[in-house]
Amino acid sequence: MTYSKAPMQVNPGKGLGFLVLGASLHGILTRLKAQPHLYPNVDISYSSTKPLHDPVILTLPYNGLRLRFDGPDQRLRLIEILEFSKIALSYKNVDLVKLSETQDGSLQGLESSRLAGPAFRQVYNKLFGPTFPGEYQFPLFSSSDSYGTYVLSYPGLAFSFPLRDSAWSSSLDFVSLLSSSAAQPASCMTIFNGSSWANARQDLYIRSCPNPRSLALTGRGRDGVPDEIELVRVCGGGLVEFVRRSSSQFRVVLSETTPQDLVAELGPPDAIYRKNDQRLSIHKPRTESHSHQHQHYSSSPGQTDDLTDTDRSPAHTNTDDSDIEDGSVPEYQRGDVEASAECFFNYFHHGFDIFISNPTLPSPEWCQSRISHTASSSEIYADRLVATKILLHANVPGSYPFNRYRRCRWIIEAEEQDVELSSETPFTILSQSLRAISKGSYASEEEEKLLQRGMVLNRGWGDSPGSSCELLGGWEESADSSKDGHSNPTTNNSSSVLGNTELFGFPGLLFEVLKNDAVSCLTVY
Repeated sequence: MTYSKAPMQVNPGKGLGFLVLGASLHGILTRLKAQPHLYPNVDISYSSTKPLHDPVILTLPYNGLRLRFDGPDQRLRLIEILEFSKIALSYKNVDLVKLSETQDGSLQGLESSRLAGPAFRQVYNKLFGPTFPGEYQFPLFSSSDSYGTYVLSYPGLAFSFPLRDSAWSSSLDFVSLLSSSAAQPASCMTIFNGSSWANARQDLYIRSCPNPRSLALTGRGRDGVPDEIELVRVCGGGLVEFVRRSSSQFRVVLSETTPQDLVAELGPPDAIYRKNDQRLSIHKPRTESHSHQHQHYSSSPGQTDDLTDTDRSPAHTNTDDSDIEDGSVPEYQRGDVEASAECFFNYFHHGFDIFISNPTLPSPEWCQSRISHTASSSEIYADRLVATKILLHANVPGSYPFNRYRRCRWIIEAEEQDVELSSETPFTILSQSLRAISKGSYASEEEEKLLQRGMVLNRGWGDSPGSSCELLGGWEESADSSKDGHSNPTTNNSSSVLGNTELFGFPGLLFEVLKNDAVSCLTVY
């Protein structure tokens, strides 16, 4: 098999080519899928029971690479080069391994040294220079011809050299050992963030990342790229706070914040989707049922306007924009034309969507000091479109919409809570706390139980309604599809196990929950 002639630059502590440490799983996977001629196959490994806590691993078998991401934030933490003959590497314009060149100019690995990397002398004398002693790892089973592993560390970089176990002695210096015939060329190279591998592995998946998640923020044209969102705080009462990486946080007040405000703070959306399906409107409460104020919160999954009424079948496509055909009618006029002006701002690289429509009643306030309304939002902004819903996507591995959005982390701000209500918290724990928070929003205990029932969704049916995200068309590829070069997860056939989801509603919140108790999407309204 042939490989790209252009070598990938090794940057210790930073990354390998475009594979930058700290980059998001969504960004890396999207980049790999965009180059199938270079990366024809990507194997994804994850825990089907704890996908948001255990690491996610991408293996590129045709390129000899393995990428490790942490589970909660889905950021690249470790780059491993496992087969040097399958990828061209260079450090400061010096090749790590010489690959043979075919007649067509492409590179081909040497069959005689399929796993052989750079020799110790090349690493220590020509490429990276002297360093401190590393550590020796004994073989699992000792014998006369068994090999252990000597890990030689540099800041942000480490090499693994197979060393005959019988030759190992703690009294000998490592330079003499690795220069002898008892040592073999490097079998693996790792790139990480830390002063040494012994230091970095202690908190590899939880230490802070110096680099941003977005690959666009690591390039030269990053000046015009909006700052990335670190965390979303849901405060109740229609208040949502966005914590950014380097700039100050900003607030979105549902039914008050305008599309112009969003573009100014978040930049233009990646796409705009105009909603046109109302099949779950049968679950909406009738007008005459709005005799009590608490019923306006519509905490049942099917009773909130526009939360679950969109088809994701191929008949509905994702477009950048779609204008109203009759230009003589004002866009914000009430009625059918007004409904067609409603749309979603899709921010795939941020991990959320924002629904633009006419104002609605605010949800209950959990933190009374965080927000104050001087008048009814529906009265102040009734003549224009505003942000009324925010959909925060978890990008859970194994879920149907995996990798369509970057993972967005959130936290629900509530007073007097013993546990953290965050995007990593299992829904069974979330629901217990939310029941206590929202108890005053129901007329009776019977109504509370009725409105908190789950609604089952099947994501594998092309003509079924969507979920709480209600956004995109073109969902014809099922979760176990391998058209995009991804291997099917093999553990417990998780692609089919996680196919069905359930919707659970609380005042101002709608949760799409997977069978493993992970929250796939949180809708705030």
